[in-house]
Amino acid sequence: MAEADWEEVTYIGHRAKANQQRSKQAINSAMRSGADIETTKKYSAGQNKQLSAAKNTAKLDRETEELHHDHVSLDVAKLIQQGRQSKGLTQKDLAQRINEKPQVINEYESGRAIPNNQIMGKLERALGIKLRGKDKGTAIATPAASVAATPAKK
Repeated sequence: MAEADWEEVTYIGHRAKANQQRSKQAINSAMRSGADIETTKKYSAGQNKQLSAAKNTAKLDRETEELHHDHVSLDVAKLIQQGRQSKGLTQKDLAQRINEKPQVINEYESGRAIPNNQIMGKLERALGIKLRGKDKGTAIATPAASVAATPAKK
């Protein structure tokens, strides 16, 4: 122990940090002096999100005139709006019925949304009209109505 250096200090359980200066003043002075500055931004830092970004985001970024996503056609948008109004629902009420946000209904009714088969199916069931296929706008036969319409076998 006699040869121990009194100037050297060893910390147990602590990691030595690099010279990290995070204040704006320190960053500005380092920039003025020409020092190397590394800035990193953490993705979704401080949020409780575990899901990655949607798959279509990269495709949307590369969207051009030849390669673009289809949007809901205006005739389907009008069918959604007319079906909702005929049932006396607001966009918010319809959104609650299908467990989506009111913004989703707004995008579908304005024709800005990219069609999603799950949401289209929910809308069809909630409104009672077909929104896809050849017979768009026709009423969907409910199982109870189809059972009542078939004749009883003897």
